[in-house]
Parts: sequence; C-alpha cells; structure tokens
Amino acid sequence: MFSKKILVIEDTEFMQCMIRDILTKEGYEVYSAYSGEEGLDKISKIKPDLIILDIVMPGMSGFDVCRILRADESNNLTPIIMLTAQVSEDDKLIGLELGADDYIIKPFNSRELVSRVRNTLIRIERNRRANPLTGLCGNIEIQSELNYRLANKRKIAVIYCDLDNFKAFNDAYGFARGDSAIRLTADIIRDAVHFEGNRDDFIGHIGGDDFVIITSWDKCDNICKTIIEEFDNKILHLYNEEDRKKGFITTKNRLGQVRNFPIMTISLAVVTNEHRDYENALELAEVAAEVKKYVKNLDGSNFLKDRRGI
Repeated sequence: MFSKKILVIEDTEFMQCMIRDILTKEGYEVYSAYSGEEGLDKISKIKPDLIILDIVMPGMSGFDVCRILRADESNNLTPIIMLTAQVSEDDKLIGLELGADDYIIKPFNSRELVSRVRNTLIRIERNRRANPLTGLCGNIEIQSELNYRLANKRKIAVIYCDLDNFKAFNDAYGFARGDSAIRLTADIIRDAVHFEGNRDDFIGHIGGDDFVIITSWDKCDNICKTIIEEFDNKILHLYNEEDRKKGFITTKNRLGQVRNFPIMTISLAVVTNEHRDYENALELAEVAAEVKKYVKNLDGSNFLKDRRGI
C-alpha cells in the first residue's frame, strides 16, 4: 500500500523538521512548503492526502490558503489541519468556518500530532467510502465488517434488504422521488436497528435500493418486523393520491411494455451462522442471494431466514 502524502505549509525550519521527523517515523511521506504561495503550487503537483497549514506566515496567511483551497472543486475535499501558536477562540472558529478539519496549537507533543493526523485521515476515508445519498458505509466496509465478525466467531445475523418495484417507481416519479425513497428506507432501517438491535450493530448501503444489516441471532426477527411495518406505512406518502387509491402505478417495464406495478414493498433475506459456518463475506453473500431471490417472489413485504444446515 502507498504511504499517505502530507504537505506541511509552515514558514519556520525548526517546525518543519520537527513535524517531518515525527510523521516520517510513522510511515508518512512528508513534503514541505515555506509559504502559502509555495504550498498552493506544491498541492497541484503532489496532490497530498492531508495538509498541515500554519496560520501566521509572511505574505499569504493560512486562512487565505484554506479559503482558496475550499473554493477549488479539485481540492475542497483535501483534509486540512490548522497549526497556530495563538490560543485564540476566534482563530479556531475562523479556520473551522473556512473548512478546516482540525486544529493543533503549538507547542504540541508527537503523540497529539500523530493522533490528529491519523484520526483525520481515517475520518475522511470513511466519508469518501460512504454512500453520498444515505451516508451509510459502502461495499468495502461491509465486507470488512462481515469478515471481521466471521473471523472472530461472532454469532451474527445478516439482513439483506431490497425494495420491490423500485425501478418502476423511479421511472414513473423521477430520480428525485426515487432518491427520497432510498433515504426513507435508510432512515427506517436506522430507527429499527436503534430501537430493536444492539449498540454495535452495523448498517451498510450496498448501492441503489440494496442495504445490509449485521446484527445478532436474537435481534434479527424484531428488526425485520419493525422495518416491514414502518416501510409499508411510510412508503405510501411518496405516491400521489390517485396511485395510493388504485394501489398501483402504470408505467413501462424493461421491455417497453405498459404494465401496472404494485406499491413498493420491501424484501428481507436473513442469513445467520447459527446452523452453518461461513469462511468469508463472499460465501455468506452467495447464500443470501438465493434467499433473496425466493423472498422477492412472494407478495407484499416479507422477511425470510435461511434455516438450512451444511
């Protein structure tokens, strides 16, 4: 794996050397710039993963650099840690309002610097992996979480959630209303897990109208029942009055044929390691695909648990 690149924009040699020594020992690739102008030039050349930016510098201040970076679409997601010797609440607020991700006040010790750099990089990486529509973790973290729990012999129940007739709804009502349906589903799942699940349960968004929940054997049934009840009640509000009364919408199918499609429902396929062992996430997902195919053929919203042994 490539080491993360960190650009330090700081006008004093002593501070540059100190930060470089600390972060290099942690495996980071550290670059130096001694003014705001030089920093902006180097950013375009090295594309750093994180910027440590001093506020007080001759010429262009750190605030100016931060403002320019956040106004540029190509750089506005690069994490920035502001560096200052001034213990001023106003400086902190100005930096945060401009888009800085964190603050370090000089003098600092090596442990604080390393922790803030590491935590900022982890947080940004998680945000990048999250689904932009729901804010939930995506495929990489879903697989990682599944593999971790399986490797540690946790008693898990994995609930795969899929909407029925979503494409027809999306075609008939448009992408904006379709996005509302996805966000509504995510909120319903969050609430169900919050009230019926465990504190360390995991929720992920595979993509589109597919979600996954990782919980325990004893919680999965109540989570599924709550999701179905809430979904069937709330999804109706996304349809117009005429379609609600009819109980279906009329639109074209994938072959271009005009058809009636029922109000959206939700199908939940549950796979556990209660009766069989799984080596990894891929193995478990293959079984879940079989269960999901079956449950989606049932009328209405349903959940089905795989109870087969090896």
